[in-house]
Amino acid sequence: MKTLAALCLLTAASLAAQVPAPPSAPARPRFGLISRAVPDPAAVERGQKIFSANCGFCHGTAAQGGDTGPDLVRSPLALDDERGDKIGPVILEGRAGKGMPAFHLPADQIQDIAAFLRSRQQAAIDRNAYTILDVVTGDRQKGRDYFNGAGRCNTCHSPTGDLAGIAKKYDAVTLQSRFLYPRAAQIRPQVTVTLASGQTFSGTLDYLDDFNIALRDASGEYHSFSRDARLKIDIHDPLAAHAELLKGYTDSEMHNVLAYLETLK
Repeated sequence: MKTLAALCLLTAASLAAQVPAPPSAPARPRFGLISRAVPDPAAVERGQKIFSANCGFCHGTAAQGGDTGPDLVRSPLALDDERGDKIGPVILEGRAGKGMPAFHLPADQIQDIAAFLRSRQQAAIDRNAYTILDVVTGDRQKGRDYFNGAGRCNTCHSPTGDLAGIAKKYDAVTLQSRFLYPRAAQIRPQVTVTLASGQTFSGTLDYLDDFNIALRDASGEYHSFSRDARLKIDIHDPLAAHAELLKGYTDSEMHNVLAYLETLK
């Protein structure tokens, strides 16, 4: 019994020395783009009808502007609105200097218009709703020059090595996404943690903040540690160069690189 008790104490002490695995993230509330709550569909439908009847002539039925009224989908005032608190006074008072008359609408109808505008704003920002057209619009020679020059892509990649036939493997949209945002390929940073005793643990980085670090070794075992001055951490991120490039790419450079990669068939 004494041996068993001692073993239990040692096990408990060992577990206490390690930081537990981070808990699963709690379910997030249903929010849409621009960090605002998704408006009620019924309110959006009512608001669309009210907007079209009263505002569509100037601002367009989709609120994207007309001959005499500005685009309300991208209007700073409308984007900052909450349930009509910003657009309400404008609707009720009008803007005589800009040719907008006053509309004497009840508060509930103004809130419905606000819901409609919010839905249009969120739809405009929703990338998943876009129809992607031809993205190969760059200059392939300039892309090649960037690949071998300013971008220094050739220090890690080769058109006759790891990139040989890359344009056959992926369509243009996917290829562009992979070189701009390669983290989606699930290539994780590798890390080596050295304890004060000299013992080392190596594997795939699983978690990192100012207080804790965790990794999974080659066998899949999870190891976590509290960060302090005695803990040495060496992180190797094979995608760090891509992250740095993303900060400096111009639109032309992005399209030129894609045009060049599209030739690697």
